[in-house]
Amino acid sequence: MTGRMTYRINAALERVLPEQRLFLRSDAETRFIRLRPLTQLIALSVSTVLIAWTIVATAILLVSSISSGDAREQVLREQANYESRLNDLSADRDQRAAEAASAQDRFNVALAQVSAMQSQLLASEDHRKELETGIDVIQHTLRRTIKERDDARSESGQLKVALAKQTGSDHTAAGRVKDVAATLDTLTTTLGDTARERDAMADAAKKAQADADNAALDLRQSEQRNDKIFSKLEAAVTVSMAPLDKMFRSVGLDPRKVISEIHSGYSGQGGPLSKISFPLPPGQSHANLDKANAVLASLNQMNQYRLAAATVPLGLPLKSSFVYTSPFGYRTDPFNGSHSFHPGQDMGAAYGTPIYATASGVVIYASWMNGYGRMVQIQHAFGISTVFGHMSQIRVTVGQRVSRGDRIGDMGSSGRSTGTHLHYEVRIGNKPVNPMTYIKAATNVF
Repeated sequence: MTGRMTYRINAALERVLPEQRLFLRSDAETRFIRLRPLTQLIALSVSTVLIAWTIVATAILLVSSISSGDAREQVLREQANYESRLNDLSADRDQRAAEAASAQDRFNVALAQVSAMQSQLLASEDHRKELETGIDVIQHTLRRTIKERDDARSESGQLKVALAKQTGSDHTAAGRVKDVAATLDTLTTTLGDTARERDAMADAAKKAQADADNAALDLRQSEQRNDKIFSKLEAAVTVSMAPLDKMFRSVGLDPRKVISEIHSGYSGQGGPLSKISFPLPPGQSHANLDKANAVLASLNQMNQYRLAAATVPLGLPLKSSFVYTSPFGYRTDPFNGSHSFHPGQDMGAAYGTPIYATASGVVIYASWMNGYGRMVQIQHAFGISTVFGHMSQIRVTVGQRVSRGDRIGDMGSSGRSTGTHLHYEVRIGNKPVNPMTYIKAATNVF
């Protein structure tokens, strides 16, 4: 049946495609290959299909080349926009850093003023004590002089009584004249000395009162200056702490818990921010001392915020120019086209671009990982870890302690990757969260 059908087809095609023979000649013999019409039709069909496929493929390549040119221009425009935004963010970060440095300088100047005023107050207090001591000495001398005068009068009376018993009169005529003269001289001398001592004591008392009034005025003026200084210090501390508090709240961290955990890890005593404690004279107010300790406590809290910020992955893992290529969340898989979840943020830059740690921590993984290629994972405080994938080279080892800004590797395209880029993840309890939340939070401070 098949042979008759083939014969009929060949017979029908004989008029269009007559049978051809190809002769193959060698030294010993000559052979030929018979090309029937059906065979010729099949060969022509295959040739036509190949030529058509070649034309279509060429057209597709031309269209793709034209489209890729437009895409490159668009990528260049987006890259320019990203670089402009990065420059703006960098300028804002520098401004924040300058404001923080200025606030620190103002605080240092205020502390120096407070120290100088405390020294003046202590000097005034010492001077007041010296004046009180001088007045006490003068009063004691006056009491001693009065007592000596009274003793002399008593002794004079006793001598008169004894003389009266012996002579019948307490004075002879010549003796009375001499006694009167001696008494007058003694009284004149005593009264003159007493008047001079009284005048001296009065002058000393007036001078002491004037010094006390001046000391009280200086004390009031110092308290007023202290109030102004402490008000400015409290305002500066409040302004400086607001961005830090906002930064931690924006990434979902309770500032009170952050301070508590940092305080438990840094519980040593001493240093310039420790509490001021020294005895004050009775009756002197502790208000300025309490205000100074409150400012120091706030500055200590700022220092603990700074320590906590170093352990939280804030900011970018790259310092060179780059573009954001694929965000966190669901996207179309570049390999199979399916709708899949992307657990990190991709950043594209040149091959070998340095990659830096975004916070201090301990390296818990530094090797090849399926899908991630050459991967580094760093464990930070508060249960947070960061992942860096598709590296071309790893520059840290497991167990190594790193700080923010330490170089941990180079950008590459290892693993399941379509091109050179960094896959950056932030995980809390090994569950990925959006890294852009932490990157944007850093703009409030750094």
